[in-house]
Amino acid sequence: FQRFYEESGGIVRLVDVAPEQPGGLDFVEKASQLCTVSIAHTTADYDQAKAAFDKGVTHATHLFNAMSGLHHRDPGVVGAVFDDSRVYAELICDGFHIHPAALRTAFQVLGDRALVISDSMRANGMPEGEPFDLGGQMVTVREGKATLADGTIAGSVSNLHQEVKNLVRFGIPLEQAVKAASLIPARSIGLEEEIGSIAPGKRADLVVLDEHLDIVA
Repeated sequence: FQRFYEESGGIVRLVDVAPEQPGGLDFVEKASQLCTVSIAHTTADYDQAKAAFDKGVTHATHLFNAMSGLHHRDPGVVGAVFDDSRVYAELICDGFHIHPAALRTAFQVLGDRALVISDSMRANGMPEGEPFDLGGQMVTVREGKATLADGTIAGSVSNLHQEVKNLVRFGIPLEQAVKAASLIPARSIGLEEEIGSIAPGKRADLVVLDEHLDIVA
């Protein structure tokens, strides 16, 4: 990974790992010296997740999805993330991957550690009902929901703008929703000084919304 990182010119900002796999913690310890390391697609339990955080994981890829969930006697990765202020957590806010009540809870617990992602895949913007290949598996989109043939949710066909609107509709304060889709993601990968908010010297990536949160310019 270090060789790849150097050959890429250091543009890698985040790498995912399932820390319970052989060599996982050693990878975390070394890779975290180069970029943000995220726990992802993992069967780790609470203790394994906490061990990964101690080694350098500071990020969780799409919290709740593809990981061990929260149970009062078995907190899992979700419980470990809730319990550790060092770790940022991605949330897919399309209304399908996570129930609005769970999103509200996550935002209350995580505060400025919650960040919005789309997890959008190649079917985004394409006509619904036509199957698409995703890593060798066929995905079909119906009524905005992307699923595999057995009904399992695949990636999303949402975008950050729609997810901010969703969050406000679900009861998340507008300021928190916007911050979670802009400044917090930038902060989590070390780009806070370049992007994520409106400030002198930062890149002027601006979106103007109206009172209905629709894009004006």
